[in-house]
Formats: sequence, C-alpha cells, structure tokens
Amino acid sequence: MTTERQRSIAKLLTATIPRVPFIDAEAIRAAAAARHMRALSPGAALWLAIVAHIRHAHTDYDALMDEGYDRDAARFFVVDAINATLDHWGSTRRLEPEADEDEPMPSSDI
Repeated sequence: MTTERQRSIAKLLTATIPRVPFIDAEAIRAAAAARHMRALSPGAALWLAIVAHIRHAHTDYDALMDEGYDRDAARFFVVDAINATLDHWGSTRRLEPEADEDEPMPSSDI
C-alpha cells in the first residue's frame, strides 16, 4: 500500500532528478520515506535524501572522513562532485557550497 507521502516523494523525485538511475532512485525514495524524516515536508526530506545518497554513493566523502577530514571539510571537497551528479541526473537544483545541508529547503523551493 502506497501512502500519500510516498506518492508525493515519488512525484517530487521524478520532477527534481528526472534522469536518476532506478537503483539510485529506489535508495533515495526509501531514505526520504524513513521514519526520522517524517517531521519534514516531503520535498525537504527528498532533498536531504538526494544529497546524502550522492555524497555517500557517488563521491569520495567517506574516504575523506576515513582520512581524518572533519565533516565540514569533507563536505566542502565533494560539493562539485555532488553537483556534477545532480547535473547528470537532470536536476532542477544544485547544492550551494555555503549552504547548511542540515537545514532543509522549504518544499516550495523544490
């Protein structure tokens, strides 16, 4: 059974990153629908899930953390790779380097 929130997340995902590969879309959709994201709007949960998924699955972020970089430094060094993936997937948004990723954008911005 699909909930209204899940349908909203799926629709926003297609609108935000239309060329995302299926395997990535499934992981992002699941992360956005996770229990700890329920306090957020579907759009905000989706954006955080997109950025986190790309950071961990498509950049050197985890390797940088393993090398001893702090979270902010590692995030700084992977912004361009995140944006390249977003561009490749046809994203309607980009990650701004100076933005605090932990503060979700309002759903009207997605």
